[in-house]
Amino acid sequence: MGENEKINEMNSKSQLTSVSKFLSLVLRHEPHRIGITLDEAGWTLVDELLLKAAAVGRPISRDLLDEIVAGSDKQRFAFSEDGLCIRSNQGHSIEIDLDLPTVEPPDVLFHGTALRFIESILKSGLERRERHHVHLTQDRQTAAAVGQRYGQPVILRIDARAMSARGHQFRCSANSVWLTDAVPVEFIQVDP
Repeated sequence: MGENEKINEMNSKSQLTSVSKFLSLVLRHEPHRIGITLDEAGWTLVDELLLKAAAVGRPISRDLLDEIVAGSDKQRFAFSEDGLCIRSNQGHSIEIDLDLPTVEPPDVLFHGTALRFIESILKSGLERRERHHVHLTQDRQTAAAVGQRYGQPVILRIDARAMSARGHQFRCSANSVWLTDAVPVEFIQVDP
């Protein structure tokens, strides 16, 4: 690969990341920033999203949007079956009902965090804070990557089977993120 091709590839990845972050902002947290509305399940019309994004100086082509939805390693976004609407799969800080059924979780789930949060977590458990749910994963490497975003990573092992047996409910998003309201301390172990 030549130098120009490498630069073009880096620019393309940078653009994808930038647009994905912008979509996360408006589809999870601040739809009002560009003047779109989300229905009760988090959906908005694709055409309206593209029009309003362009109006605020963030033009996104439908091809680029398709590439982001299809190519995201974390599958952050989804199109409706007819392709007319888009939403974020989870992570909202605004009131949204993703209409996910409760499901039986695997025996163990993981949560990635940073070392600086451990003392607080081991006192009060995992809380959803400004989000709708605590996010968990079946994949230890994913948890490590999440924790690394916030500092020195620490992986927490969650006894999901015991939580479920005690009446805690779990849901699983379209992109395989496990969601629950909170994780009490007694179900948390620091993973070695």
